[in-house]
Amino acid sequence: MTEQTITSAANPRLKTLVALRRRRRREQEGRTLLEGYDELALALAAGVRPVELYTCPELMADPHAQDDVVRRSRDVGAQVVRLGRAAFEKVAYREGADGFLAVVPSVGATPRELVLPADPLVLIAEGVEKPGNLGAMLRTADAAGVDAVVAADPVTDWGNPNVVRSSKGTVFSVPVATATTAETIGWARERGIRVVAATPAATELHTDVDLTGPVAIAVGTEKEGLTDEALGAADVRVRIPMTGKANSLNVATSAAIILYEAVRQRRTR
Repeated sequence: MTEQTITSAANPRLKTLVALRRRRRREQEGRTLLEGYDELALALAAGVRPVELYTCPELMADPHAQDDVVRRSRDVGAQVVRLGRAAFEKVAYREGADGFLAVVPSVGATPRELVLPADPLVLIAEGVEKPGNLGAMLRTADAAGVDAVVAADPVTDWGNPNVVRSSKGTVFSVPVATATTAETIGWARERGIRVVAATPAATELHTDVDLTGPVAIAVGTEKEGLTDEALGAADVRVRIPMTGKANSLNVATSAAIILYEAVRQRRTR
């Protein structure tokens, strides 16, 4: 099949791609942007079916070696469009573009739609504002084998291109869901999942609490932490020991420390 080629940065089709950087447009169309060869390869391996793939051989590290992603995208039904460098750089949303940009279906479900094992390890991110932190938590979740990540009362959406970028595409490999805090807590109760809230005000250390069995680690906003609603509903509160002058860790770092303690305990068990 002959690929369509667009060389002009003023082509109207490019405006539709740029529009997907806006949350309202993503929600209207149920689609988002995914940029990068590695990210696209991971998404394809996770079963994502791109709708469109835009390529720019001029920006690719090795067009021939990376042609597998183009072929696999086409095999699952994606329309492949080649862009000139100026056209691609107009729609690329990150520095150091490598010549791959795909339009893919948005991800995310409700917690009740998640398919979990009998003793799931879940991460609840309440009100986290920065896409980079959400992305970093997804990378940790993917590495640690977390069964799902739930965004409670989120400020951003899972399809935010900066979440996709900072997650290195793991937003497509880790089951994700969105709900209010009340809905998330209610779902955890229904599933018999203990909620472990991370807060500097806790008396118990995260290493002293049983994190085996069905558990959800809950972390809050970068500035304020978890809300009173989430803290009040938690089964237990834990803190990470700190001896420095700062009163808290980055939320993504905190999540990683506690999740890997849960992984350690589960392996020991």
